[in-house]
Amino acid sequence: MSHSSSHQHQPAVRPEDVLPEGVDSTAINGMTVRKGSVAAFVANALRLDELTEGTPEYAALVAQMRELAPALRAIGLNDVFRPHSPAVERILAEAA
Repeated sequence: MSHSSSHQHQPAVRPEDVLPEGVDSTAINGMTVRKGSVAAFVANALRLDELTEGTPEYAALVAQMRELAPALRAIGLNDVFRPHSPAVERILAEAA
C-alpha cells in the first residue's frame, strides 16, 4: 500500500479491493494480515481500560495486542491514527 502521489487519480480503495470475498488474509508490506485484525485490536484496546494491570486477564489482552500490532503497523494504521491510551500507544510503539 504505497502512499505516493502517483496514486492521486485512482478511485477510492474499497474493502473488497484489499481483501476479496472469501479470502481471510493478504500480504501487505511483507506482512500477512488476517481479516478482523484491526477490529480485534480495537476491541481489545477498548477493554484494556476495564482491566487491572498485573492481572492474568490484562496480560492476556496485552499479549494478543502485541501479536496484532505488527500487522497494524504494516497497513499504516499508526500513520493516520494515534491512540488515546498511553498503554495502547506503548504496545504499538513496541511493534516498531
